[in-house]
Order: sequence, then structure tokens, then C-alpha cells
Amino acid sequence: MKIKKYFVGFVASTMLVSTCYCIKPVEAIDFSKDESKYMSLCASGKLTNSNKKTCEEFNSYLKAKNKKLKKAIQYEIFLLPAFIAFTLFTIIPLVKTIMYSVTDFNGISHEYNFVGLKNFIGVFKDQMMRHSLFNTIFYTFCTMILINLLAIPLAVFLDRNTKLKSVERAVFFFPSIVSGLLLGYIWGYILSPMKTGALNTLLAVFGAGPIGFTATEWGAKISIILVAVWTSTGWYATIYLAYLQAIPNEYYEAAAIDGASRWQQFTKITFPLLAPGLTVNTLLLLTNGLKVYDLPYALTKGGPGYSNYTVTQVIIQRGLSEKQYGASTALATIFIIIVALIAGIQYMAMSKREEDIS
Repeated sequence: MKIKKYFVGFVASTMLVSTCYCIKPVEAIDFSKDESKYMSLCASGKLTNSNKKTCEEFNSYLKAKNKKLKKAIQYEIFLLPAFIAFTLFTIIPLVKTIMYSVTDFNGISHEYNFVGLKNFIGVFKDQMMRHSLFNTIFYTFCTMILINLLAIPLAVFLDRNTKLKSVERAVFFFPSIVSGLLLGYIWGYILSPMKTGALNTLLAVFGAGPIGFTATEWGAKISIILVAVWTSTGWYATIYLAYLQAIPNEYYEAAAIDGASRWQQFTKITFPLLAPGLTVNTLLLLTNGLKVYDLPYALTKGGPGYSNYTVTQVIIQRGLSEKQYGASTALATIFIIIVALIAGIQYMAMSKREEDIS
């Protein structure tokens, strides 16, 4: 009797295992590989029950695909005005700039001739253009370094939880609101090398003689850079402040428990976590510095002489005032290449730094 029970149990178990083994999971059909095949199948008049089920699944697949396509089209429609504006005001002028750089186009006549690299060679022979390239790059790197060095500790200072924190932030942020052109004229009066200049008038009260702050080439360069740093540091500190406030307090509490000093907390926690903000600010300073025009022009008119001309100022003067469109567009083309190279190298270096920190 026992043998019979064991035999029956064995047979039942074997049948159950065989049944489970034979059942295969139903795999979803990948319609994307052969849509035309399933369209033809579902369009036919006579369908088996199996094909009907397949066609229902295919219809669900098409509905989901159409829904995704509608969303994608909506996003593209929203981007269309920006794309049109970018094409009209950036791509087309860029292409025309490169095209005119190898011609003798004067901005008036519709007839112009191909001159090859003559304009580009002229850029490096023209002392004003060489000066403008040096001045622009020198200004950009000096302001980029100084503003970052000052903005980070300023952001740490403004991150304190005090009663006057809103007032402190407003005071440092305010100079960045005012137009660079207006600030240039104001500081031009303050730093005027004449006796009537505001700072020289104040020095005369103490018996000191007038100082030619902007009367010399390097005096003017330093004045422009210092005014730019004073103007923009608060704005870039605000960006760093946003990144600082995103750092969890638990990191500092844990570091304090482990006996880390304030300096160690800054070097091991704060500064590494500010790396994304450093990348953003550096790229912003780079682009804003390379296209600078208003502040140097208002403060020194590019002087003394043309010793502090920027690339933008030379392009405007050569192109609009002197009708040398070929020369000005050649300078613009060279500058575009320099900007692209600097921005590319800077971006790769900062991205690698972020990866190393993370």
C-alpha cells in the first residue's frame, strides 16, 4: 500500500515538473523591428483569433508611439522660435562674417572681390589690432582669476546666518545691477588724472599732488580691471552662495565631531563641492570678458591712444567708422577661433576637475 502511495506521488510530481517545464513565458512582440509586416497583417480582412490579439497589441503600440511623437513635436514647436532667432542673429551673421573676411567688402558697394588671406595678414601687421587682442585676453584672464578668488570667500561670508544677511547681500550685489557704461563714466570721473577728478580733489585736501590713474597705459589697464572686479564680484558670489546653501549641514557637523578645523572643513568639504559653481562662473567670466566693450570704452575711451582698445571696439571702429569691413571681419574671425579654443580647453579642464573631485 505504501509502495502504491509512493508510486502515485512520484508520478504526480513528475507530471507537475514536466508541465511547469513545458510552459514558456509569453514574450512581448517587438513591433518596432517590422512595422510594415504587422500593418499588412492587420489590414487584411480575415484574421484568426491569434492574429486579432496580435493586432490589438499592435494598435496599442501605435497609440503609445503617436503619443510620444506628439510630445516630441510639442517640444520642438516650443524650441522653434529660439532656433529661428539663433539662426537669424547668430548663425547667419557668423557665416557672413567668415565670408566677408576673405573679401575687400567695404559695407557700401554690393560688388566685392576675393582677396584670400590678405585681411588676416593685415590683422597681425596692424598694431591697433594686435593691441586689442592682447588687451582683451589680458583683461579676461585677470578678471576671471581675481573675481573667483574674491567671490568664493565673499560667498562664505554672506552665508552666515545673521540678522543683517539680506542687507549685506544687497550691498555687495548692487554694483552688478548698474549698467557697465554708466559705471565706466562714474569711475572715469573718480579716477580722472586731472586735478578736477574726484579722487585727486580729495588728495589735494591732504596736500598730495594729482595722480594720473588712467594717464598711462598700465595705469589705465589696472584701473579697468579693478573697476570690473569691484562691479562683478558680488554677482558671482551670489552664484557661489546658491551652491553653498545646497551643501548639507550634516557634512560640517560630522567634520566638527571628528575635530576638523574651519579651514579643513573649507578645503575638504566646501571647496570641492563648489566645483560645479566654479565651472559655471569661470565660463561666464570667460565669455563676458572676451566680449567686453562698454566699461573700458566709458572709463578710458580705449586710451591713452589706442593702448587699451578691446577687440569689440576695434571691430566697430574699423568696420563702421572706417568702412574696412574686410579687416574688421578678419579680426572677428580670428577672435571667434581664439574664443572657441579657450572655451573648449577651459571646459575640458573644469569638467575633468569635477570628475576627479566626485
